[in-house]
Amino acid sequence: MNKMERSVYYISAASTISHQDTFGKNGFSESVRKLDSDSVLASPDYKEFIDAGLLRRMSKILRMSVACSKDCIRQAGIDQPDAIVVGTGLGCLQDTEKFLSTSLTVEGLLPPTSFIQSTHNTMAGQISLSLGNHGYNMTHTQNTLSFEHALLDAMLLLNEGEEHILIGAADEYIEILSEITDRLGYQPGYPLTSGASFFIISNQKTDETLACIKDCEPVAFAKSLKASVQHFLRSNSLKISDVDTVLFAAPECGVITGEIKLLLEEGGIDPAKCIDYLSLSGVYPTASAFALNYATDLIRHDKSVRNILILNSLRNENLGLTLVQAVEA
Repeated sequence: MNKMERSVYYISAASTISHQDTFGKNGFSESVRKLDSDSVLASPDYKEFIDAGLLRRMSKILRMSVACSKDCIRQAGIDQPDAIVVGTGLGCLQDTEKFLSTSLTVEGLLPPTSFIQSTHNTMAGQISLSLGNHGYNMTHTQNTLSFEHALLDAMLLLNEGEEHILIGAADEYIEILSEITDRLGYQPGYPLTSGASFFIISNQKTDETLACIKDCEPVAFAKSLKASVQHFLRSNSLKISDVDTVLFAAPECGVITGEIKLLLEEGGIDPAKCIDYLSLSGVYPTASAFALNYATDLIRHDKSVRNILILNSLRNENLGLTLVQAVEA
């Protein structure tokens, strides 16, 4: 996308279900704490958002996604979004596990429900069905950059004239993930968790606008993280010293190393303003969506914060950069 064609994208609603008390909590950024290893998902009363008959057949990731989506619609005060765009790293794992287990234990034709609900685009489809929405509907799955690609898609739709886009991301934890990470020798440093974050982003500012998304750029196989960050900020007429807060995710959870550490030191960024958002969200592929809601809440309640850079380098080969600004920045 040509940089000259980009404009500002307004966040008019945000909703997150996580292992923190975030759902429906305006100002949650002041109360969230580092997750304990025994933390559990803080689920709302899903019956307020989903019919009981449907609720019984929905997995955790579908429940989170539909509830957050309907909460966003309610906050934004709109009847329908013009499009629904979702990102997910691993998709509907619970239903995938159920389908594979059934295929090992049942002879003959397999019941199709678990297979249908195991596909990645089930989330966007269920949201669409729940809302009765017939607009553009898309699921992006690009590992740890799934949310950034979904966000970029939503921004392009706004550039093409759409008014309100429902955009979000979700991933769910199932027990076998811990077994797999152990066998792979991967020690994430923080608990593996579930989470869903959804937003309404619009092309017009209103009195209810929470914050702005100035830019988003997923970078695959970045040769230099420092150069990529500098180029991203320079293309938005900013220097690293203009950034008030950095929300980061790094392979070495909790630690900024190498080029990024050098860049932040050169920019004079207060280390206290560099927050490892995985310590708050736990580890899942689309945790950068949690970071966007966290940044939105920070900007909304701390008027001194003007520019927040979300730096998603959960995997060394993937870099996601998102610039969030105060409305009047």
